[in-house]
Parts: sequence; C-alpha cells; structure tokens
Amino acid sequence: MAEQQYMMTQKGYDEAKEKLTYLQTVKRQEIVERIAEARSHGDLSENAEYDAARNEQAANELEIADLDYKLKNAVIIAENSDNTFVHIGSKVRVYDEDLDEEEVYEITGSMEANAIENKISNESPVGAALLKHKKGDIVKVNAPDGEYKLLIKEILED
Repeated sequence: MAEQQYMMTQKGYDEAKEKLTYLQTVKRQEIVERIAEARSHGDLSENAEYDAARNEQAANELEIADLDYKLKNAVIIAENSDNTFVHIGSKVRVYDEDLDEEEVYEITGSMEANAIENKISNESPVGAALLKHKKGDIVKVNAPDGEYKLLIKEILED
C-alpha cells in the first residue's frame, strides 16, 4: 500500500519539525518528572495524579508518532509568487452571495490548516474548489451540507 503524502510549505514543515523536537525533548521530560513525582506519593492504584500523567504521556507519544510519520511523508511545495491563479500558499478574497459576506482564506497543506486563522487545507471543500482558478471565477463548493458558490474577488500578494 502506498504511503499517504502530506503537502506542506517549507514554513509549515519547519514549524512541524520544531513542534516534534519540543514534544520529544521538553514535553516528554516534563511528563516523566510528573510521573516520578506522583510515584513518590505512594500507592499508585488510587493516585489520580499518576494516572493523569500516564494518560498525558500516552497522548504525547501518539502525537510524536503521528507528527513523525507526517514529516517523513511530507511533500514540500515550492513557493509560488504567481498570483494569476490560486495555488497552495495563495491568500484569496472570496465573496459568498448567499451570505453576502467576503472572506480571505489562505490555502495550505492539511498539516498547516487552522480555521481560526482562516488557513484552509487544499483538501477541504473550499480549498479544493478554489485551486487553479483565477480572479473573477465563480467556483462551486461541494460541502457536506450542500453546494454553494464563491466568487474569487482577489488573489492577494504576500
């Protein structure tokens, strides 16, 4: 079976690598110290602090494994300053006629997506619909709750 690939910008890759290093060194050590402290309190069968630290350790190790896998299977997208069409790395101003709203989205790889910052994945319904289109195009977004259209008003320069 083929490995899944994760599209990332160089910046996103570097940030993910930095996070992995933090999880493997700083956070892992902090958790080990909390486990040791909790152990020193005696009976582990009724020690909520110990259980919480062990659960956090398991979650941290899963996150390390997941991030490590994604970094090993990352495909770095070359920076592209061409703003004549939408590509990964583009910031796009769109207009939704149904909602009478404008929004600016940055198209990223799935690892860098962050809804709070309006960074949307190239694999998301909106991101996939916008890719390779130009200013003035009306794109159809096939969302889970139905289809809607967005007008590309502008592809912004970085």
